[in-house]
Amino acid sequence: MAETICRSLRDGSLEGEQAPALTIKDSLQSPLGSHVFDHFLSTLVSHISAGRSQASGLVLVAFNRSPSFYLDLFKRKGLDASPVDKSFRILDCFSDPLGWKDRLVDSASAEKSILKDSATVFKNVRDVNKLSSSILDLGNGFIGEGKVRFAVAIDLVSNMLRHVSLPSVAGLLNNLRSNDRISCIFWLIHSDLHEPRASAALEYISTMVASLEPMMQSSDGQKTSGSLLWLEENSRKAKFHVRLKRRNGRVKLLYEELHMEQAEIRFEAASSVKTIVDQNLLPRVQFNLQLSDKERADRSNVVLPFEHQGNGEAIQIYDGRRSLSEGQKDPHLMQPSAFSHKMDAQSNNDKGEIHYIRDSDDERPDSDEDPDDDLDI
Repeated sequence: MAETICRSLRDGSLEGEQAPALTIKDSLQSPLGSHVFDHFLSTLVSHISAGRSQASGLVLVAFNRSPSFYLDLFKRKGLDASPVDKSFRILDCFSDPLGWKDRLVDSASAEKSILKDSATVFKNVRDVNKLSSSILDLGNGFIGEGKVRFAVAIDLVSNMLRHVSLPSVAGLLNNLRSNDRISCIFWLIHSDLHEPRASAALEYISTMVASLEPMMQSSDGQKTSGSLLWLEENSRKAKFHVRLKRRNGRVKLLYEELHMEQAEIRFEAASSVKTIVDQNLLPRVQFNLQLSDKERADRSNVVLPFEHQGNGEAIQIYDGRRSLSEGQKDPHLMQPSAFSHKMDAQSNNDKGEIHYIRDSDDERPDSDEDPDDDLDI
C-alpha cells in the first residue's frame, strides 16, 4: 500500500490533469505522522535524484522543523549530497514565520550565514499569494529536459492554519495542484487539533488520504499501568488506512500495519485481512433498500406480462414467420370479438363509403342540402 503511494507520487500527473495530492492525518493517540511524512519525502527525493521521477526537483515548505533537520535526514537515509542539492529546495517558514527576527540584527545575520546555501527564509506566512509565488519561483530553478515539473511537500499544515484561515489554505493547495508545472503535492495535518471540517476540506482536494489510527483504543478509567502500555504500544505501532480516488471516480480502501524500528518505519500486511464495508460510506436515504422475506416471497409469486401461464396445456409460441396450419386455431382467438363482426360486415359491402362528420360548433347545412346524403365511390 505504501508502495502504491510512492509510485503515484513518483509518476506524477498526466497531461491536462491535476497533480496527485496526498493528505497524511495523525493525532495524539497515534503520533507517527511525521515519520510517515519523512518516509515519503526521502523516498521521493531518492527517485528524483536518480532520475526515476516525473519531477525534476522538490520544494519543501518547512513549517514544523528547521531545514538542518531535513538535511541530516537525507544523510541518515544515505542519499548523496550532490544530487540532493541540485534537486531539493527548502522554503523556510519555521525560522522566522512572521518576520520578528529582523528586529534582532545579530540573530538575523547568524541565521543567514547558516542557511545561505540550503534554504530560503520566508518571513510572512500570512501572505498566501506571496507564499504561492515563492514556491513557484523556487521551482523555476530546477533544470530538466522538456517541460520541467517539480513536487511540493508541506511538512505541517496545522502550523499554517495558526496564521491563515482554512479557505485560504485550501485555495493555496488547490491552486498548486492545478498548476501544470506541479508533478505532485503532499502534506501532513494533526487532525485532532482542528475542527472536522478542516480535515474534510483537505481530504476533498486530495486523491490519496493516509490516516493513522492507534492499535489499542484507550478507555475511560483504565489504570496507570494500562495507560503506560497503551502509550508505548501506540508510539511504536499504528493502523495505516489509505483511501485512493481513481480517475474513474471509484474509491479504493486499503489497510496495513505500521511498525517503528529504530527511527525507521516498516509496513506490514494486516494480521487478519478482511473485506469490510464501511457503513458510513453508504448513502443515507429515507427508504429501505432491502426486501424482507415476505416481500421476496410476494415478488416471486407475481406473474409478469411476458410470462405464459399455459393453463396446464403444452405451450406453443407463434414466432410470426409461418402461418398456423389448417384446422389449428389460436387459443387466444377462440371467441370472436364485436370488432371482428363489424369488420366482416364492412368487407361484404361492394361499395365503400366516406362519412363526413361535422363538429358541434360547425354551422348547420343549407335547407336544400341533405346532411345524410352519402357519396358513392
